[in-house]
Amino acid sequence: MIYTSPYPDVSIPDVPITTYVLAAASANPDKPALIDGPTGRTLTFGQLDAAIRSLAGGLRERGFGQGDVLAILAPNLPEYAVAFHGAAMAGGTVTTLNPTYTAEEVRFQLEDSGASYLVTIGTIIDVAREAAAGAGLENVFTIDPTEGAAQLSELFGAPLGEHAPLNPSEEVVVLPYSSGTTGLPKGVMLTHRNLVANLEQSQVVLEIEADDVGIGILPFFHIYGMQVLMNGALAQGTTLVTMPRFDLAQFLQICQDHAVTRYYLVPPIVLALAKHPLVDEYDLSAARQVFSGAAPLGAEVAAEASARIGCEVVQGYGLTETSPVTHATPMGGFKAGSIGVLLPNTECRIVDPESGADLGLDGDGEIWIRGAQVMMGYLNNPVATAATIDEEGWLHTGDIGHVDADGHYFIVDRLKELIKYKGFQVAPAELEALLLTHPAVADVAVVPIPDLEAGELPKAFVVAKPGAVVTAQDLQEFVAGRVAHYKQIRVFEFIDEIPKSASGKILRRVLRDRG
Repeated sequence: MIYTSPYPDVSIPDVPITTYVLAAASANPDKPALIDGPTGRTLTFGQLDAAIRSLAGGLRERGFGQGDVLAILAPNLPEYAVAFHGAAMAGGTVTTLNPTYTAEEVRFQLEDSGASYLVTIGTIIDVAREAAAGAGLENVFTIDPTEGAAQLSELFGAPLGEHAPLNPSEEVVVLPYSSGTTGLPKGVMLTHRNLVANLEQSQVVLEIEADDVGIGILPFFHIYGMQVLMNGALAQGTTLVTMPRFDLAQFLQICQDHAVTRYYLVPPIVLALAKHPLVDEYDLSAARQVFSGAAPLGAEVAAEASARIGCEVVQGYGLTETSPVTHATPMGGFKAGSIGVLLPNTECRIVDPESGADLGLDGDGEIWIRGAQVMMGYLNNPVATAATIDEEGWLHTGDIGHVDADGHYFIVDRLKELIKYKGFQVAPAELEALLLTHPAVADVAVVPIPDLEAGELPKAFVVAKPGAVVTAQDLQEFVAGRVAHYKQIRVFEFIDEIPKSASGKILRRVLRDRG
């Protein structure tokens, strides 16, 4: 049983993502495209177009093009879009990295993606240099002036008049990294067509307008911030106000000062809108809609935030592997707890994970997706690709849910083991592998536990080696120095044995039920 969208299919332009995004620039060259929220520094659509073309031209002069990868390790700044689309327009690929990563995490992604250029900022230049040295990468540039470092502007050259020739359906334009359903991070190969298709599909439901103003707080290295915010807003000629890091008071001040109309957020920020006393001190009356994604949002929190700021608070759904949106809630289409309806050009099946049978209305099963937004596959990992996308092109999401008679979908559980901490993916296998390197740890299992603010927290069940003396604080400090902040383990429990199946697999549900 194949479910389809209530919307008719849309025509997907056969163009590169940068050509698609920059179409709005020619119509409104003097309109602000990107505004740095804390400083007010502004790039108009005309300036953005010129900077992207200059960077693309300069990169081409250096021989950068098809098959080459530029890595971006930076927070949300107007220049992020310049670096991203400059590399894309030159015909290359971009890989985006979390700026809170450790040098070892950065090095892994640089090596795995084959990056030859790294763009970063001054405050994390030491991490960038250490990682680049470990990966044998010499071309490191900073967006801001940094002593002893080359600047991004030094890469600018004669503007590129036309996009480098390529086949949008076959050329990978971006490699965000995702843990997928299990295991260590993998490069998600998204083509120009994947990104363009998803922007066309999403716009039908999201209805972003040129006179809207967006708030760019979701990180651009994450597929949600990259596509729905950065590319989606710019493609519609919408002004986007960026923030390099989240601070509630500054966020509220920027939303008030710039009369922000569209909020694309994650549940912890929606929770703050619902409950934090600071919110009452600011005028958020320009808000037309709050859209939450990347992790489940409780219906009660959504209703409370909606009543407080006077607009709908709705949800959507997607994965890095689907560019990312597959479901979204249209304006005026709020339904408590729903992730919305299926996007155009997207098919869905609800499959019983035990029997493999397709389920009808209101039957809970694994959500499978097929559509133009589904990734090409995982970089250099055909085994993981085959485990995620079957021979008929169905992407198995690992999420359990159902569809009702109105075509609204609901997520109720998750087959996959990933932990969602404030919208970020945390792979238990990665943390378990790390903890097992500690000399006092004999065995370990990491599972999610619910948390009102973060959504989920990683909790480690640890079996200590006989005679070893180790505390939760010892292990917390051991992990904290080796992974990004969102992967850090906040809760430990020492037990005698990790429950496992006959085949040796960790029985995570037993541990989750233990709490």
